[in-house]
Amino acid sequence: MDLDLDATNEPSPIPRAPERPLPPVVFYSVEYPGYVKPTSVQLAVSNLGGQDKLDQVFKRTTQRADALVEVSLRPGNPFAHPIPGDVVNANNLLLKVVKRKRKAPSGAPPSDGAAGEYTAKLVGVLSKTVRFRSMADYQYFPDMNDPVSKLRLAMDEMDANFLGSYQIPHEPSEATPSPAPQTVDNDIDMNLDPELLGMSESAKDGAGPSRSTLRLFPPPLFSRQTIPQNYNFKANSASMISTTIDEETGEERKRIINKMRWKGYGPASIMFDDPRVPDKPPQAVEEGRGQIDQALLKKLESLFQQRPVWTRMSLFNQCSTAENREILNSKLLLPLCCYVFQDGPWRDTLVRFSYDPRKDPDSRFYQRLYFRNANHPISRPSVTTRRHDRYGELRLDRDAERKTSHIFDGTTLTKETAAFQLCDIVDPMLKSMIERPDALRETCHERDGWFLSHAFEQIKTVLRHKFFSLLEGHPATDEECRALLVASEGAAAKASLAHRSSKLRAGRHNMAKGAMSQEEAAALRLRATLDRNMKSFQSQR
Repeated sequence: MDLDLDATNEPSPIPRAPERPLPPVVFYSVEYPGYVKPTSVQLAVSNLGGQDKLDQVFKRTTQRADALVEVSLRPGNPFAHPIPGDVVNANNLLLKVVKRKRKAPSGAPPSDGAAGEYTAKLVGVLSKTVRFRSMADYQYFPDMNDPVSKLRLAMDEMDANFLGSYQIPHEPSEATPSPAPQTVDNDIDMNLDPELLGMSESAKDGAGPSRSTLRLFPPPLFSRQTIPQNYNFKANSASMISTTIDEETGEERKRIINKMRWKGYGPASIMFDDPRVPDKPPQAVEEGRGQIDQALLKKLESLFQQRPVWTRMSLFNQCSTAENREILNSKLLLPLCCYVFQDGPWRDTLVRFSYDPRKDPDSRFYQRLYFRNANHPISRPSVTTRRHDRYGELRLDRDAERKTSHIFDGTTLTKETAAFQLCDIVDPMLKSMIERPDALRETCHERDGWFLSHAFEQIKTVLRHKFFSLLEGHPATDEECRALLVASEGAAAKASLAHRSSKLRAGRHNMAKGAMSQEEAAALRLRATLDRNMKSFQSQR
Protein backbone atom coordinates (compact mmCIF):
# COMPACT_ATOMS: atom_id res chain seq x y z
CA MET A 1 0.00 0.00 0.00
CA ASP A 2 1.42 3.35 -1.02
CA LEU A 3 1.20 6.26 1.44
CA ASP A 4 2.09 9.88 0.89
CA LEU A 5 4.76 10.87 3.41
CA ASP A 6 5.69 14.40 4.36
CA ALA A 7 9.08 15.67 5.54
CA THR A 8 8.63 14.13 8.96
CA ASN A 9 7.95 10.70 7.42
CA GLU A 10 4.37 10.76 8.73
CA PRO A 11 1.40 9.91 6.53
CA SER A 12 -0.65 12.89 5.42
CA PRO A 13 -4.32 12.88 6.54
CA ILE A 14 -6.91 11.67 4.04
CA PRO A 15 -9.34 14.43 3.17
CA ARG A 16 -12.93 13.77 4.33
CA ALA A 17 -15.88 13.96 2.02
CA PRO A 18 -18.00 17.04 2.48
CA GLU A 19 -21.06 16.63 4.69
CA ARG A 20 -24.41 17.40 3.16
CA PRO A 21 -27.67 17.62 5.08
CA LEU A 22 -30.42 15.17 4.20
CA PRO A 23 -33.55 16.75 2.76
CA PRO A 24 -36.55 16.56 5.13
CA VAL A 25 -38.78 15.23 2.33
CA VAL A 26 -39.83 11.57 2.76
CA PHE A 27 -40.65 9.38 -0.23
CA TYR A 28 -42.05 5.88 -0.63
CA SER A 29 -41.06 3.52 -3.39
CA VAL A 30 -42.60 0.55 -5.17
CA GLU A 31 -40.51 -2.09 -6.92
CA TYR A 32 -43.03 -2.77 -9.65
CA PRO A 33 -42.66 -6.29 -11.15
CA GLY A 34 -42.91 -5.20 -14.75
CA TYR A 35 -41.93 -2.64 -17.34
CA VAL A 36 -43.18 0.87 -16.59
CA LYS A 37 -42.89 3.61 -19.15
CA PRO A 38 -43.44 7.30 -18.37
CA THR A 39 -46.75 7.10 -20.19
CA SER A 40 -47.93 4.03 -18.23
CA VAL A 41 -47.38 5.26 -14.68
CA GLN A 42 -51.08 5.74 -14.06
CA LEU A 43 -51.77 2.23 -15.36
CA ALA A 44 -49.20 0.77 -12.95
CA VAL A 45 -50.72 2.65 -10.01
CA SER A 46 -54.15 1.39 -11.00
CA ASN A 47 -52.88 -2.19 -11.11
CA LEU A 48 -51.59 -1.73 -7.56
CA GLY A 49 -55.06 -0.89 -6.29
CA GLY A 50 -55.09 2.85 -6.86
CA GLN A 51 -53.48 5.82 -5.18
CA ASP A 52 -55.81 5.63 -2.18
CA LYS A 53 -54.77 2.05 -1.47
CA LEU A 54 -51.08 2.97 -1.59
CA ASP A 55 -51.58 5.97 0.68
CA GLN A 56 -53.47 3.87 3.18
CA VAL A 57 -50.79 1.19 3.29
CA PHE A 58 -47.84 3.57 3.59
CA LYS A 59 -49.46 5.61 6.37
CA ARG A 60 -49.67 2.62 8.72
CA THR A 61 -47.28 2.89 11.64
CA THR A 62 -47.43 -0.81 12.58
CA GLN A 63 -46.92 -3.91 10.50
CA ARG A 64 -50.32 -5.55 10.18
CA ALA A 65 -51.62 -8.52 8.24
CA ASP A 66 -53.60 -6.27 5.90
CA ALA A 67 -50.60 -4.04 5.10
CA LEU A 68 -50.16 -5.77 1.78
CA VAL A 69 -50.18 -4.54 -1.76
CA GLU A 70 -51.33 -6.74 -4.62
CA VAL A 71 -50.55 -6.12 -8.25
CA SER A 72 -53.00 -7.47 -10.78
CA LEU A 73 -51.55 -8.43 -14.11
CA ARG A 74 -55.05 -8.70 -15.56
CA PRO A 75 -57.06 -5.93 -13.90
CA GLY A 76 -60.79 -6.28 -14.07
CA ASN A 77 -60.67 -10.08 -14.22
CA PRO A 78 -61.66 -11.59 -10.84
CA PHE A 79 -60.25 -15.00 -11.83
CA ALA A 80 -56.67 -13.72 -12.18
CA HIS A 81 -54.26 -14.46 -9.35
CA PRO A 82 -52.67 -11.21 -8.08
CA ILE A 83 -49.06 -11.04 -6.90
CA PRO A 84 -48.78 -10.07 -3.21
CA GLY A 85 -46.17 -7.57 -2.09
CA ASP A 86 -44.90 -6.64 1.36
CA VAL A 87 -44.29 -3.17 2.75
CA VAL A 88 -40.85 -3.13 4.41
CA ASN A 89 -38.81 -0.42 6.11
CA ALA A 90 -35.88 1.00 4.20
CA ASN A 91 -33.05 3.53 4.66
CA ASN A 92 -32.42 4.56 1.08
CA LEU A 93 -31.76 7.88 -0.59
CA LEU A 94 -33.52 9.21 -3.64
CA LEU A 95 -31.22 10.80 -6.21
CA LYS A 96 -32.24 12.84 -9.18
CA VAL A 97 -29.80 12.22 -12.02
CA VAL A 98 -29.76 14.51 -15.04
CA LYS A 99 -27.78 13.69 -18.17
CA ARG A 100 -26.81 16.39 -20.56
CA LYS A 101 -25.46 15.40 -23.94
CA ARG A 102 -22.64 17.26 -25.57
CA LYS A 103 -23.45 18.72 -28.91
CA ALA A 104 -21.01 17.85 -31.66
CA PRO A 105 -19.57 20.75 -33.70
CA SER A 106 -21.45 21.51 -36.88
CA GLY A 107 -20.21 19.46 -39.81
CA ALA A 108 -18.33 17.02 -37.58
CA PRO A 109 -19.36 13.34 -37.55
CA PRO A 110 -21.00 12.18 -34.27
CA SER A 111 -18.65 10.58 -31.81
CA ASP A 112 -19.86 7.32 -30.29
CA GLY A 113 -17.48 7.57 -27.37
CA ALA A 114 -18.50 11.06 -26.33
CA ALA A 115 -19.78 10.99 -22.73
CA GLY A 116 -22.48 13.27 -21.48
CA GLU A 117 -22.50 15.37 -18.36
CA TYR A 118 -24.26 13.86 -15.35
CA THR A 119 -25.46 15.77 -12.34
CA ALA A 120 -26.90 14.09 -9.22
CA LYS A 121 -29.06 15.81 -6.65
CA LEU A 122 -30.33 14.37 -3.38
CA VAL A 123 -34.06 15.06 -3.20
CA GLY A 124 -35.32 12.92 -0.30
CA VAL A 125 -35.20 9.85 1.90
CA LEU A 126 -36.95 6.54 1.19
CA SER A 127 -38.33 5.16 4.47
CA LYS A 128 -40.62 2.43 3.08
CA THR A 129 -40.72 0.36 -0.04
CA VAL A 130 -42.97 -2.30 -1.51
CA ARG A 131 -41.23 -5.43 -2.66
CA PHE A 132 -42.68 -8.25 -4.71
CA ARG A 133 -40.79 -11.46 -4.04
CA SER A 134 -43.56 -13.92 -4.86
CA MET A 135 -43.96 -15.82 -8.10
CA ALA A 136 -46.67 -14.86 -10.51
CA ASP A 137 -47.99 -18.41 -10.21
CA TYR A 138 -50.40 -19.88 -12.71
CA GLN A 139 -52.98 -17.69 -14.38
CA TYR A 140 -56.49 -19.05 -14.95
CA PHE A 141 -58.42 -18.54 -18.16
CA PRO A 142 -62.02 -19.63 -17.62
CA ASP A 143 -64.62 -19.22 -20.30
CA MET A 144 -65.96 -15.70 -19.79
CA ASN A 145 -69.17 -16.67 -21.61
CA ASP A 146 -69.95 -19.30 -18.98
CA PRO A 147 -72.92 -18.46 -16.72
CA VAL A 148 -70.71 -18.64 -13.64
CA SER A 149 -68.29 -16.11 -15.11
CA LYS A 150 -71.15 -13.78 -15.96
CA LEU A 151 -72.50 -14.17 -12.42
CA ARG A 152 -69.15 -13.19 -10.95
CA LEU A 153 -68.91 -10.09 -13.09
CA ALA A 154 -72.50 -9.15 -12.32
CA MET A 155 -71.72 -9.34 -8.58
CA ASP A 156 -68.87 -6.85 -9.03
CA GLU A 157 -71.10 -4.51 -11.02
CA MET A 158 -74.11 -5.02 -8.68
CA ASP A 159 -76.34 -5.87 -11.63
CA ALA A 160 -79.59 -6.54 -9.77
CA ASN A 161 -81.50 -7.57 -12.88
CA PHE A 162 -79.01 -10.30 -13.78
CA LEU A 163 -78.70 -11.53 -10.19
CA GLY A 164 -82.48 -11.77 -9.85
CA SER A 165 -82.88 -13.77 -13.04
CA TYR A 166 -79.85 -16.04 -12.58
CA GLN A 167 -80.41 -19.79 -12.49
CA ILE A 168 -77.89 -22.45 -11.52
CA PRO A 169 -76.70 -24.13 -14.74
CA HIS A 170 -76.99 -27.88 -15.15
CA GLU A 171 -73.79 -29.74 -14.39
CA PRO A 172 -73.06 -32.74 -16.62
CA SER A 173 -72.59 -36.01 -14.81
CA GLU A 174 -69.43 -36.78 -16.75
CA ALA A 175 -66.63 -34.53 -17.98
CA THR A 176 -67.30 -34.64 -21.71
CA PRO A 177 -64.54 -33.19 -23.87
CA SER A 178 -65.10 -30.05 -25.89
CA PRO A 179 -62.83 -27.95 -28.14
CA ALA A 180 -60.69 -25.42 -26.35
CA PRO A 181 -61.93 -21.84 -26.72
CA GLN A 182 -60.34 -19.90 -29.55
CA THR A 183 -60.84 -16.50 -27.99
CA VAL A 184 -58.23 -14.92 -25.77
CA ASP A 185 -58.77 -11.91 -23.54
CA ASN A 186 -57.65 -8.67 -25.09
CA ASP A 187 -55.99 -7.53 -21.87
CA ILE A 188 -53.59 -10.44 -21.48
CA ASP A 189 -50.62 -8.70 -23.08
CA MET A 190 -51.04 -5.55 -21.02
CA ASN A 191 -48.11 -6.21 -18.71
CA LEU A 192 -46.62 -9.45 -20.00
CA ASP A 193 -43.69 -9.95 -22.28
CA PRO A 194 -44.96 -10.77 -25.80
CA GLU A 195 -42.65 -13.80 -25.84
CA LEU A 196 -44.80 -15.34 -23.10
CA LEU A 197 -47.90 -15.20 -25.29
CA GLY A 198 -46.64 -17.35 -28.14
CA MET A 199 -49.10 -19.98 -29.33
CA SER A 200 -48.39 -23.17 -31.19
CA GLU A 201 -49.31 -23.56 -34.84
CA SER A 202 -52.06 -26.04 -33.99
CA ALA A 203 -53.67 -23.54 -31.64
CA LYS A 204 -53.54 -20.80 -34.28
CA ASP A 205 -55.15 -23.10 -36.88
CA GLY A 206 -58.03 -23.96 -34.51
CA ALA A 207 -56.96 -27.61 -34.12
CA GLY A 208 -55.90 -27.32 -30.51
CA PRO A 209 -56.50 -29.95 -27.85
CA SER A 210 -59.94 -30.44 -26.36
CA ARG A 211 -60.75 -29.85 -22.72
CA SER A 212 -63.41 -30.98 -20.28
CA THR A 213 -66.68 -29.12 -19.90
CA LEU A 214 -66.57 -29.67 -16.15
CA ARG A 215 -66.51 -26.24 -14.52
CA LEU A 216 -63.34 -25.94 -12.48
CA PHE A 217 -63.30 -22.26 -11.57
CA PRO A 218 -60.56 -20.69 -9.48
CA PRO A 219 -61.28 -20.12 -5.80
CA PRO A 220 -62.94 -16.84 -4.80
CA LEU A 221 -59.94 -15.92 -2.63
CA PHE A 222 -56.33 -16.80 -3.31
CA SER A 223 -53.91 -17.71 -0.57
CA ARG A 224 -51.10 -15.32 0.32
CA GLN A 225 -48.86 -18.17 1.44
CA THR A 226 -45.98 -18.06 -1.01
CA ILE A 227 -43.68 -20.68 0.52
CA PRO A 228 -44.58 -24.26 -0.48
CA GLN A 229 -45.49 -26.52 2.40
CA ASN A 230 -44.90 -30.25 2.83
CA TYR A 231 -48.46 -31.43 2.29
CA ASN A 232 -47.68 -35.15 2.64
CA PHE A 233 -50.88 -36.16 0.90
CA LYS A 234 -52.38 -39.51 1.91
CA ALA A 235 -55.57 -41.18 0.88
CA ASN A 236 -58.38 -41.27 3.40
CA SER A 237 -58.17 -44.57 5.20
CA ALA A 238 -61.96 -44.56 5.69
CA SER A 239 -62.72 -44.21 1.99
CA MET A 240 -63.94 -47.08 -0.14
CA ILE A 241 -64.99 -47.64 -3.74
CA SER A 242 -68.74 -47.87 -4.25
CA THR A 243 -70.13 -49.32 -7.47
CA THR A 244 -73.54 -48.34 -8.85
CA ILE A 245 -75.32 -49.49 -12.00
CA ASP A 246 -77.57 -47.23 -14.02
CA GLU A 247 -80.94 -48.94 -14.34
CA GLU A 248 -81.68 -47.37 -17.74
CA THR A 249 -78.38 -47.85 -19.55
CA GLY A 250 -76.84 -50.63 -17.45
CA GLU A 251 -73.62 -48.63 -17.20
CA GLU A 252 -71.45 -49.34 -14.20
CA ARG A 253 -70.04 -46.37 -12.34
CA LYS A 254 -67.57 -46.24 -9.48
CA ARG A 255 -67.11 -43.53 -6.91
CA ILE A 256 -65.19 -43.15 -3.67
CA ILE A 257 -67.26 -42.62 -0.52
CA ASN A 258 -66.39 -42.16 3.14
CA LYS A 259 -67.73 -45.16 5.02
CA MET A 260 -67.04 -43.49 8.39
CA ARG A 261 -68.98 -40.31 7.71
CA TRP A 262 -71.06 -38.99 10.57
CA LYS A 263 -74.74 -39.82 10.56
CA GLY A 264 -77.31 -37.85 12.46
CA TYR A 265 -79.17 -39.96 15.00
CA GLY A 266 -81.27 -37.29 16.64
CA PRO A 267 -84.67 -38.21 18.05
CA ALA A 268 -87.83 -37.42 16.13
CA SER A 269 -89.09 -33.94 17.05
CA ILE A 270 -92.40 -32.17 16.52
CA MET A 271 -93.93 -28.79 17.21
CA PHE A 272 -96.88 -28.30 19.53
CA ASP A 273 -99.13 -27.49 16.55
CA ASP A 274 -98.30 -30.72 14.71
CA PRO A 275 -101.47 -32.86 14.61
CA ARG A 276 -99.83 -36.28 14.97
CA VAL A 277 -97.11 -37.67 17.17
CA PRO A 278 -94.42 -40.11 15.97
CA ASP A 279 -95.13 -43.79 16.53
CA LYS A 280 -91.72 -45.11 15.53
CA PRO A 281 -88.12 -43.87 15.26
CA PRO A 282 -86.69 -42.38 12.04
CA GLN A 283 -85.47 -44.77 9.38
CA ALA A 284 -81.79 -43.93 9.89
CA VAL A 285 -82.15 -44.66 13.61
CA GLU A 286 -84.05 -47.90 13.01
CA GLU A 287 -81.26 -49.21 10.79
CA GLY A 288 -78.80 -49.00 13.68
CA ARG A 289 -80.92 -50.93 16.17
CA GLY A 290 -78.63 -53.94 16.03
CA GLN A 291 -75.52 -51.89 16.96
CA ILE A 292 -76.50 -51.05 20.53
CA ASP A 293 -76.74 -52.73 23.91
CA GLN A 294 -80.05 -54.59 23.82
CA ALA A 295 -80.25 -55.00 27.59
CA LEU A 296 -79.94 -51.26 28.13
CA LEU A 297 -82.52 -50.62 25.41
CA LYS A 298 -85.01 -52.89 27.18
CA LYS A 299 -84.40 -51.07 30.44
CA LEU A 300 -85.15 -47.71 28.82
CA GLU A 301 -88.29 -49.10 27.19
CA SER A 302 -89.51 -50.39 30.55
CA LEU A 303 -88.90 -46.97 32.11
CA PHE A 304 -91.03 -45.34 29.42
CA GLN A 305 -93.76 -47.86 30.12
CA GLN A 306 -93.76 -46.87 33.77
CA ARG A 307 -93.76 -43.16 32.94
CA PRO A 308 -94.44 -41.84 29.44
CA VAL A 309 -92.64 -38.48 29.79
CA TRP A 310 -89.21 -37.88 31.29
CA THR A 311 -86.67 -35.10 31.42
CA ARG A 312 -83.13 -36.10 30.63
CA MET A 313 -82.07 -35.47 34.21
CA SER A 314 -84.83 -37.59 35.72
CA LEU A 315 -84.24 -40.41 33.23
CA PHE A 316 -80.48 -40.45 33.75
CA ASN A 317 -81.01 -40.59 37.50
CA GLN A 318 -82.66 -43.98 37.03
CA CYS A 319 -79.47 -45.43 35.51
CA SER A 320 -75.96 -46.01 36.71
CA THR A 321 -72.99 -43.90 35.69
CA ALA A 322 -71.77 -46.52 33.22
CA GLU A 323 -75.23 -46.80 31.66
CA ASN A 324 -75.50 -43.03 31.30
CA ARG A 325 -72.13 -42.97 29.58
CA GLU A 326 -73.31 -45.63 27.17
CA ILE A 327 -76.53 -43.68 26.45
CA LEU A 328 -74.56 -40.54 25.63
CA ASN A 329 -71.97 -42.32 23.51
CA SER A 330 -74.28 -44.56 21.50
CA LYS A 331 -76.50 -41.71 20.14
CA LEU A 332 -79.10 -44.35 19.24
CA LEU A 333 -80.68 -45.49 22.49
CA LEU A 334 -82.88 -42.48 23.21
CA PRO A 335 -84.04 -41.95 19.57
CA LEU A 336 -85.20 -45.60 19.57
CA CYS A 337 -87.43 -45.06 22.59
CA CYS A 338 -88.92 -41.58 22.42
CA TYR A 339 -89.52 -38.33 20.59
CA VAL A 340 -89.29 -34.69 21.77
CA PHE A 341 -91.35 -31.51 21.61
CA GLN A 342 -89.59 -28.41 20.35
CA ASP A 343 -91.96 -26.04 22.13
CA GLY A 344 -94.97 -26.03 24.40
CA PRO A 345 -95.44 -27.22 28.00
CA TRP A 346 -93.44 -30.41 27.35
CA ARG A 347 -90.58 -28.71 25.59
CA ASP A 348 -87.29 -30.69 25.61
CA THR A 349 -88.86 -33.63 27.39
CA LEU A 350 -88.55 -37.25 26.23
CA VAL A 351 -91.98 -38.66 25.30
CA ARG A 352 -92.82 -42.27 24.59
CA PHE A 353 -93.78 -43.11 21.01
CA SER A 354 -97.51 -42.90 20.21
CA TYR A 355 -98.24 -41.09 23.49
CA ASP A 356 -99.82 -37.66 22.97
CA PRO A 357 -99.82 -35.57 26.17
CA ARG A 358 -102.05 -32.98 24.48
CA LYS A 359 -104.96 -35.47 24.60
CA ASP A 360 -104.49 -36.84 28.13
CA PRO A 361 -105.36 -34.51 31.05
CA ASP A 362 -103.25 -36.67 33.39
CA SER A 363 -100.19 -35.60 31.44
CA ARG A 364 -100.36 -32.23 33.24
CA PHE A 365 -98.14 -33.77 35.92
CA TYR A 366 -95.41 -34.21 33.31
CA GLN A 367 -95.32 -30.55 32.31
CA ARG A 368 -91.93 -28.96 32.71
CA LEU A 369 -90.94 -25.74 34.47
CA TYR A 370 -87.54 -24.26 33.84
CA PHE A 371 -85.73 -21.08 34.82
CA ARG A 372 -82.05 -20.30 35.07
CA ASN A 373 -80.18 -19.13 38.12
CA ALA A 374 -78.90 -15.76 36.90
CA ASN A 375 -77.27 -15.16 40.29
CA HIS A 376 -74.85 -18.03 39.85
CA PRO A 377 -71.88 -17.55 37.50
CA ILE A 378 -71.10 -20.59 35.40
CA SER A 379 -67.96 -22.32 36.61
CA ARG A 380 -66.42 -25.65 35.76
CA PRO A 381 -64.41 -27.75 38.20
CA SER A 382 -60.78 -28.29 37.40
CA VAL A 383 -59.40 -31.55 36.09
CA THR A 384 -57.72 -32.22 39.42
CA THR A 385 -60.97 -31.71 41.31
CA ARG A 386 -62.86 -34.05 39.01
CA ARG A 387 -60.10 -36.62 39.34
CA HIS A 388 -60.24 -36.54 43.14
CA ASP A 389 -64.02 -36.72 43.09
CA ARG A 390 -63.95 -40.03 41.28
CA TYR A 391 -62.92 -41.86 44.42
CA GLY A 392 -63.76 -41.76 48.10
CA GLU A 393 -66.72 -40.61 50.14
CA LEU A 394 -67.24 -37.45 48.07
CA ARG A 395 -68.07 -39.56 45.05
CA LEU A 396 -70.59 -41.62 47.03
CA ASP A 397 -72.23 -38.49 48.38
CA ARG A 398 -72.51 -36.98 44.92
CA ASP A 399 -73.94 -40.18 43.49
CA ALA A 400 -76.63 -40.17 46.16
CA GLU A 401 -77.33 -36.52 45.50
CA ARG A 402 -77.51 -37.12 41.77
CA LYS A 403 -80.25 -39.71 42.18
CA THR A 404 -82.59 -37.06 43.64
CA SER A 405 -81.41 -34.01 41.71
CA HIS A 406 -84.63 -33.94 39.68
CA ILE A 407 -86.84 -33.77 42.78
CA PHE A 408 -87.78 -30.52 44.53
CA ASP A 409 -88.93 -30.73 48.15
CA GLY A 410 -88.64 -27.06 49.10
CA THR A 411 -85.88 -27.63 51.67
CA THR A 412 -83.01 -29.30 49.82
CA LEU A 413 -81.00 -27.63 47.07
CA THR A 414 -79.63 -30.32 44.80
CA LYS A 415 -78.60 -28.24 41.81
CA GLU A 416 -78.39 -24.66 40.67
CA THR A 417 -80.56 -24.85 37.55
CA ALA A 418 -84.29 -25.38 38.04
CA ALA A 419 -85.77 -27.81 35.54
CA PHE A 420 -88.50 -29.81 37.20
CA GLN A 421 -91.49 -31.75 36.08
CA LEU A 422 -94.60 -31.17 38.16
CA CYS A 423 -94.73 -34.83 39.17
CA ASP A 424 -91.23 -34.47 40.67
CA ILE A 425 -92.24 -31.57 42.95
CA VAL A 426 -92.99 -33.01 46.40
CA ASP A 427 -93.14 -29.76 48.35
CA PRO A 428 -96.51 -29.90 50.24
CA MET A 429 -97.67 -26.41 49.30
CA LEU A 430 -96.73 -26.76 45.63
CA LYS A 431 -98.12 -30.28 45.45
CA SER A 432 -101.50 -29.13 46.71
CA MET A 433 -101.55 -26.34 44.12
CA ILE A 434 -100.65 -28.80 41.35
CA GLU A 435 -103.34 -31.31 42.33
CA ARG A 436 -106.17 -28.79 42.55
CA PRO A 437 -109.02 -30.06 40.35
CA ASP A 438 -110.46 -26.57 39.80
CA ALA A 439 -107.19 -25.35 38.23
CA LEU A 440 -107.66 -27.29 34.99
CA ARG A 441 -108.96 -26.31 31.59
CA GLU A 442 -110.86 -28.44 29.12
CA THR A 443 -108.37 -28.28 26.24
CA CYS A 444 -104.60 -28.21 26.25
CA HIS A 445 -103.04 -24.77 25.82
CA GLU A 446 -99.76 -24.07 24.07
CA ARG A 447 -98.37 -22.04 26.96
CA ASP A 448 -99.92 -23.40 30.14
CA GLY A 449 -100.81 -26.93 29.08
CA TRP A 450 -103.79 -28.32 31.02
CA PHE A 451 -103.69 -25.62 33.72
CA LEU A 452 -105.53 -22.33 33.82
CA SER A 453 -103.27 -19.36 33.23
CA HIS A 454 -103.82 -17.92 36.70
CA ALA A 455 -103.16 -21.23 38.47
CA PHE A 456 -100.05 -21.97 36.44
CA GLU A 457 -98.62 -18.50 37.16
CA GLN A 458 -99.12 -19.07 40.88
CA ILE A 459 -97.25 -22.37 40.71
CA LYS A 460 -94.35 -20.72 38.91
CA THR A 461 -94.28 -17.81 41.37
CA VAL A 462 -94.09 -20.05 44.44
CA LEU A 463 -91.56 -22.42 42.87
CA ARG A 464 -89.32 -19.54 41.82
CA HIS A 465 -89.46 -17.91 45.27
CA LYS A 466 -88.71 -21.14 47.12
CA PHE A 467 -85.90 -22.09 44.75
CA PHE A 468 -84.08 -18.75 44.99
CA SER A 469 -84.60 -18.66 48.73
CA LEU A 470 -82.68 -21.92 48.95
CA LEU A 471 -79.93 -20.39 46.85
CA GLU A 472 -79.67 -17.51 49.31
CA GLY A 473 -79.31 -19.98 52.19
CA HIS A 474 -82.71 -20.11 53.89
CA PRO A 475 -85.84 -22.10 53.01
CA ALA A 476 -88.96 -20.05 52.31
CA THR A 477 -91.97 -20.65 54.53
CA ASP A 478 -95.49 -21.19 53.27
CA GLU A 479 -96.56 -17.91 54.94
CA GLU A 480 -94.01 -16.00 52.87
CA CYS A 481 -95.31 -17.61 49.69
CA ARG A 482 -98.94 -16.84 50.52
CA ALA A 483 -98.07 -13.21 51.24
CA LEU A 484 -96.18 -13.07 47.95
CA LEU A 485 -99.19 -14.41 46.07
CA VAL A 486 -101.49 -11.82 47.66
CA ALA A 487 -99.07 -8.94 46.95
CA SER A 488 -98.52 -9.91 43.32
CA GLU A 489 -102.15 -10.81 42.61
CA GLY A 490 -103.23 -7.52 41.03
CA ALA A 491 -100.02 -6.61 39.17
CA ALA A 492 -99.50 -10.14 37.91
CA ALA A 493 -103.04 -10.35 36.57
CA LYS A 494 -102.70 -7.13 34.58
CA ALA A 495 -99.27 -8.04 33.22
CA SER A 496 -100.39 -11.55 32.37
CA LEU A 497 -103.48 -10.26 30.56
CA ALA A 498 -101.48 -7.79 28.51
CA HIS A 499 -98.77 -10.34 27.77
CA ARG A 500 -101.17 -13.09 26.75
CA SER A 501 -103.20 -10.86 24.49
CA SER A 502 -100.37 -11.02 21.96
CA LYS A 503 -100.20 -13.98 19.63
CA LEU A 504 -97.62 -16.62 20.40
CA ARG A 505 -94.78 -16.93 17.96
CA ALA A 506 -94.06 -20.33 16.53
CA GLY A 507 -90.78 -21.62 17.82
CA ARG A 508 -88.96 -22.64 20.94
CA HIS A 509 -89.07 -19.35 22.86
CA ASN A 510 -92.73 -19.05 23.84
CA MET A 511 -92.21 -18.71 27.60
CA ALA A 512 -93.82 -22.13 28.19
CA LYS A 513 -90.77 -23.15 30.16
CA GLY A 514 -91.73 -20.74 32.93
CA ALA A 515 -88.89 -18.31 32.42
CA MET A 516 -89.06 -14.75 33.67
CA SER A 517 -89.75 -11.85 31.37
CA GLN A 518 -86.82 -10.04 29.81
CA GLU A 519 -87.15 -7.08 32.18
CA GLU A 520 -87.21 -9.27 35.27
CA ALA A 521 -84.28 -11.33 34.06
CA ALA A 522 -82.23 -8.19 33.29
CA ALA A 523 -83.01 -6.74 36.75
CA LEU A 524 -82.01 -10.00 38.42
CA ARG A 525 -78.72 -10.16 36.51
CA LEU A 526 -77.97 -6.55 37.48
CA ARG A 527 -78.66 -7.28 41.14
CA ALA A 528 -76.47 -10.37 41.00
CA THR A 529 -73.59 -8.40 39.49
CA LEU A 530 -73.87 -5.70 42.16
CA ASP A 531 -73.92 -8.31 44.91
CA ARG A 532 -70.80 -10.02 43.57
CA ASN A 533 -68.97 -6.70 43.25
CA MET A 534 -69.93 -5.72 46.79
CA LYS A 535 -68.71 -9.04 48.19
CA SER A 536 -65.44 -8.70 46.27
CA PHE A 537 -64.97 -5.15 47.61
CA GLN A 538 -65.64 -6.23 51.19
CA SER A 539 -63.21 -9.14 50.94
CA GLN A 540 -60.47 -6.81 49.68
CA ARG A 541 -61.00 -4.47 52.62
